[in-house]
Amino acid sequence: MEGMIDLWLEVVTVWQTAVFGIGVGQVLSALAVFILFLLLRRVFTRIVLGTLGSITRHTKNDFDDELIAALEEPLRFVFIIIGLYAATQVVSFPEEINVLLTHLVRSLIAFAIFWTLYRCVAPLSFLIDKAFGAIGQTSLGDSLKEFVAKLARFVIVCVGVVAVLEEWQFNVGAVLGGLGLVGMAVALGAQSLIANLFAGVTIFLDGIFDKGDWIRGAGVEGTVEDIGFHTTKIRRFDKALTIIPNDKLASDAVINFSRMTNRRIYWKIGVEYSATEGQLRQIVNGIKDHVYDNEDFETDPAKVTTLIHVDSFNDSSIDIMLYCFTSTTRWPEWMRVKEDLAFALKGIVEGAGSSFAFPSTSIYVETLPFGTPEAYPSVPNISPNAAPTVSEETP
Repeated sequence: MEGMIDLWLEVVTVWQTAVFGIGVGQVLSALAVFILFLLLRRVFTRIVLGTLGSITRHTKNDFDDELIAALEEPLRFVFIIIGLYAATQVVSFPEEINVLLTHLVRSLIAFAIFWTLYRCVAPLSFLIDKAFGAIGQTSLGDSLKEFVAKLARFVIVCVGVVAVLEEWQFNVGAVLGGLGLVGMAVALGAQSLIANLFAGVTIFLDGIFDKGDWIRGAGVEGTVEDIGFHTTKIRRFDKALTIIPNDKLASDAVINFSRMTNRRIYWKIGVEYSATEGQLRQIVNGIKDHVYDNEDFETDPAKVTTLIHVDSFNDSSIDIMLYCFTSTTRWPEWMRVKEDLAFALKGIVEGAGSSFAFPSTSIYVETLPFGTPEAYPSVPNISPNAAPTVSEETP
């Protein structure tokens, strides 16, 4: 009987101190508490977030849908933090471990807070337009809002890292102060980085171009794919990706073709010199009728200048200048309008009884340097029914 009691006492001792001096019962209780909060997280996700998602899907804006999607993962992570904290309260840890767990829980809380802010930057980006509208500025472009969002995320990450390090008694201020000793060397080595950063800010604030614009600058022409802190990515029309430092684009003349209000057609139409005055007038009037009566062309004098006139007497043609603008700025549509105009010009010129001139040279000879050339021997006209004759040559 005494042996059984001793055995039971040993079992109790192991139960109470088996895991690093902590009882098995406490460990199991802590695991049960943690698992309970994991189950509560699933319930919260399915019921609460599912209900909120179904409600926001019936609203007219996308802001609430994006906000719920951004908050879902951080809220699920909150249950892990609460479960971990509750589990540590069940177990009687030594003082050193309690301090370590306290720092861990506080670090996770700081991480959850800054993670939530990081994910909420995109849904809350519409506030940037409202903030600028409140001070009388117009709404910002998508590229500038994306740039501000990137900057906000960068600041949130930096502050979050500092907050977590400070929780672990890491003296960030001393490290930053030490960096001041090598600040000059860093500044000298980072001149290009700083120049590109300020150039990127200039591009955004001046609205030189936006993402998706067709531009030409710094010797490159293509579509803007991304505008970053340091570089801008341009996809050329041969599908090659070109990465250009922002300072080169900011200091170069940039042509933004996407900002065109209309696209220009500027042709010189050469007509033969044999065309009469009436034919020339008929051709010019026919071109005017085609342009002014066609919705493919913009002819409002307040917006564009349209010129269709006999312009000059060229070396081998009478030139008619056609200077007009199309209503569309899209390249494929512009090419269609040009093709239709070319077909119309062909019909107008031929309908007037004239034709297009081509480069030619006329040479007028007044005298020949060696006198009059000899006539080429003529061949007698012999009838097929005539009898052959024989002539004799006499010395």
